Amino acid sequence: MKPTDKTLLEQMRIHEMEIEFRKELLGFSHEDVELLNLCRGFIREEIDRIVSAFFERFTAVEEIGFIIGDAETLRQLMHAQKKYVLDLFGGLYDETYASSRVRLGLMHKRLGIEPKHCLSAMRVLKDILVETLRRHVSDAAHALAVVSALDKLLCFDEMFIVETYMQCQSHEIEVARKQAERYAACLEKKVAARTRELEELSRKDPLTELYNQRAFRELLRRDIAYAERAAVPLTLVYFDVDHFKEINDEFGHAKGDEVLRMIGKTLVELARDSDIACRYGGDEFCVVLPGTTEAQAEHFCQRFIAAIAKPSGLVSISIGIAQTGPDKFDDPETLLRRADKGMYKAKEKAGFQIARSSDVNDGTSLPMLGEPFRYLAADIQTDLG
Repeated sequence: MKPTDKTLLEQMRIHEMEIEFRKELLGFSHEDVELLNLCRGFIREEIDRIVSAFFERFTAVEEIGFIIGDAETLRQLMHAQKKYVLDLFGGLYDETYASSRVRLGLMHKRLGIEPKHCLSAMRVLKDILVETLRRHVSDAAHALAVVSALDKLLCFDEMFIVETYMQCQSHEIEVARKQAERYAACLEKKVAARTRELEELSRKDPLTELYNQRAFRELLRRDIAYAERAAVPLTLVYFDVDHFKEINDEFGHAKGDEVLRMIGKTLVELARDSDIACRYGGDEFCVVLPGTTEAQAEHFCQRFIAAIAKPSGLVSISIGIAQTGPDKFDDPETLLRRADKGMYKAKEKAGFQIARSSDVNDGTSLPMLGEPFRYLAADIQTDLG
């Protein structure tokens, strides 16, 4: 429920029984009510003097004058103070009366009048009213009884005024706390997002935007463990660019970087969401293919070769592939060595070659995939433009 759906008294849990209980705590009786009500006539006659004397003394404190700030605000406060004083002697101290005192506390809070200022003001007002009462009530015992009744009622008022101020203060603290929590949560999300971004950047090769070697080793270990639990195969593809040093030497490192970026872009386009493509280092690349056999991995390699062979016209690669599982599983280093061994076997023949780890181990010859790769400087220069 919104605060605007409740009255101030409801928000502070102040009701008729609570009001009567507070009167009992202060000993404020029906006799006290009658004593104050009998003074209403001469208080009304002297109200202008009472209020003027109050503000003359109250605003003599430089801090108070600064809080009030201007003549218009002072006039409004003097008008409100007249009503406040007359209500003290009105004879009705019910929920309407309590509500007016609660609103007074709210007004003090909004103006920046702290409890110390409020209590000081009540003491000033009491002194002025007591002086007025004693001038109009000749019987000393009667005057003392009226002053006692007034003192109880002013304490009654102070309860509401100070409690309202403190509740407003508590509400402001709660609002500030929630704002701080929202800000902290927002900041935490931003920090977490930035941390994830930085972590991701630390796992990526900046040139190709593929995973780097550190991330590759971590992910390969994870995916082998997943494959072993699920009893499914996993194949590692390992390749490098043939004669990459000669490309750098002949056409510069910028062209070499362009070749690496092209390879990275093509791998990202061909890889499944579950596949892990990485730049292992220099011109060497790895692709982890979960749930894939060597035969299926070879199809992936052939699609990759077709994707990079025609656009570049100057690049060939040598590929080694190694499967682990679904029955027996290698550790990451063993699987990597097997794929690396296949890659070097593929390099024994020029051109786009694929060597399965199983073929290498069996000592079978490698199948030829098209004409051996040759490049002439003049041809490359033409392709590079």
